Amino acid sequence: MSKAAFYNKVTPPYQRPGLSVLGIGVEYPPYQIEPKDVTTLARRFYPSTPALEKVLTINEYTGIDSRSAIGTIDHPIVNGKDAPSIAELCDLFLDHGVKLSVAACQKAIEQWGGDLSEITHIVATTCTNSANPGFDHYVVKQLGLNTSIEKVLLHGIGCSGGMAALRTAANIALGSSFRQKPARILVLACEISSTLVRSELDSILQNEEIRIGVCLFSDCASAMILGNEFSNRDGEEPILELLGWDHRIIDDTEKDLGFDVDPLGWKVVLTHRVPKLATGAVPAMFDDLVSSIPELVDASKFKASDYDWALHPGGATIISGIQSAMRLREDLLRASYEVYMAHGNSSSATFFSVMKQLLSGPTTEHIIGCAFGPGIAVEMMVFKRCEPSRGGSASPAETLVAEDVD
Repeated sequence: MSKAAFYNKVTPPYQRPGLSVLGIGVEYPPYQIEPKDVTTLARRFYPSTPALEKVLTINEYTGIDSRSAIGTIDHPIVNGKDAPSIAELCDLFLDHGVKLSVAACQKAIEQWGGDLSEITHIVATTCTNSANPGFDHYVVKQLGLNTSIEKVLLHGIGCSGGMAALRTAANIALGSSFRQKPARILVLACEISSTLVRSELDSILQNEEIRIGVCLFSDCASAMILGNEFSNRDGEEPILELLGWDHRIIDDTEKDLGFDVDPLGWKVVLTHRVPKLATGAVPAMFDDLVSSIPELVDASKFKASDYDWALHPGGATIISGIQSAMRLREDLLRASYEVYMAHGNSSSATFFSVMKQLLSGPTTEHIIGCAFGPGIAVEMMVFKRCEPSRGGSASPAETLVAEDVD
């Protein structure tokens, strides 16, 4: 799209959102589950079947070295005669999950440097707990936040939850900006997925299903502080500016990606179509989002390879599919690969972890965030780094390769 076409398209005139990420916190539990551990647990409780053997073979080739978990494969919750009930899983989440969440929030708040009394809202999400009151209620109490804080708990958004929560927080912050009031929003995602292993193995055995969720998911809590341009004090140092966002649903995909409640927890729905569907949705969405932001249009940053990507690592084929479809060098997805290999897929909590990892070193000036959730829903965002940017990390050889590809 030309600059003239862009400016004719935007109505009303573009205005910067005035939103900044002020802190990021990530907390993984202390244990690591390796691929061989899943095989050990499966052999401990289940007979060999074609479906199980297929899943265990897939488990060896996911590209994940280890997955973070609240316990080892010898933890009592996964070593009973039967899979744990949803009531047992709830109790465990409200213990371990809340503790992880509080720790992640404290890290984000510490990086921000603000006072707890300044936090105006909390937007939280999880797909591995359904307690009422929600887990965010207990996080608010344990952090010592004001009881007048405005809470929002999102459900039904799965792996895209971190970005969906941030999008929701952004729109709330814009409402506060309209009223010329400060907004400092704690955005939180937490998942305890490792404890669902027995339920998933039950389904593999009973239904002879190839269920790969048992090979991918892990435990984590992560948090961000998002603020608008109004403040009651000086001295804040933004990490990122949030420039724009988009959310779209891919038609006729409700049965391809999901996470359904079950008496023994939740069941992952993940068909073989997901990588292709997700990959196919990204190019047009990227073009539309980039063309809606004047500074990117003015800089002619129309190529996906102009940006580092904080992509939710839903699986190896998701990452490699986006890399191919968007013609990206592997280094532009380095944080997604690194988090996936070291920790696995922690569903909604993974995106903030990927962003934290990406920001641990130099980056491009602008960053693209992207994630996929049940529906299939796609979330995408554009960030601008406020700290010193990389300005271009590619070696001369990589630059030549990129020019050939693009």
